[in-house]
Formats: sequence, structure tokens, C-alpha cells
Amino acid sequence: MYLHDRLSRGDASEVESASETQGHTSYYARRELDSLNKTTDTPSKDFKKLYEEALAENEKLKACLEDSKQDLAKFRLQLDKVTQKQDRIPERSSVFDSEKMEKQVLEKRVSEMEEELKVLTELKSDNQRLKDENGALIRVISKLSK
Repeated sequence: MYLHDRLSRGDASEVESASETQGHTSYYARRELDSLNKTTDTPSKDFKKLYEEALAENEKLKACLEDSKQDLAKFRLQLDKVTQKQDRIPERSSVFDSEKMEKQVLEKRVSEMEEELKVLTELKSDNQRLKDENGALIRVISKLSK
């Protein structure tokens, strides 16, 4: 015989003995037992109504539990995403470090090339000056040889 059948018949002693034989009582069974013990003074209480209320409350709690489980699953997923991003950060930092080094090498090379360019322009100007002097010397020599 089920607990709700005993409750609907109003047999509190059977409910207590059935609960004790199970070895434990759930919160709701204890609540029902307490309400049965209280209602022995007032027999006008409707046990079926109390049972239905307890079932309705149980369903609400189950729905709340299910919502909490879904929220927990969402939060775990978000946590996994965040930890994966944090795992990628060292990878990115190593890539970033190598990019930094490459950038430094390139900047050094650019500065060296700028220095070479300065030297090259100085050499070009020296070369042009020497060509001009050479041309002047050739004119002087040609005038002297006439």
C-alpha cells in the first residue's frame, strides 16, 4: 500500500510504521506525518488536499532543481570557454614574443640600412665632386698642352 493511499484513509500509524520500515523518512514524508499528528485534533482537514499540495510543491521543487541544473551546465560551459582562452594566452604571448623579436630585428635592420643610405649619399656627393675636379683638371691639362 502506498503512502498516499494511507494518507487519504487517514491512517497515521500505518504511515509512521511504513516510514520507519523504509529506514529513513524524506522531508515530505516527515512533513506529512507531522501534519497527520496535528490533524488528529482537527479531523476536518482534508488529507487528499494536503497530499495534492505536497505533490504540487514537489513538482515546483523538481522544476527549480532542473532549472538550477541547466544554469550549472551553462556556467560550466562558460568556465570551460574562459579556461580555454586563458590556455591560449600563453600560446599567444609566445607568438607575440616571437613577433616582438622579429620586429626588433627588422627595426635594427632598417636603422642599419638608413646608416648605409647616409654613407651612400655622402659617397655619391664625394664622387660627383671628384668628377667635377677631374673634368676641371682635364680642361687645365688640355689648355696647357696646346
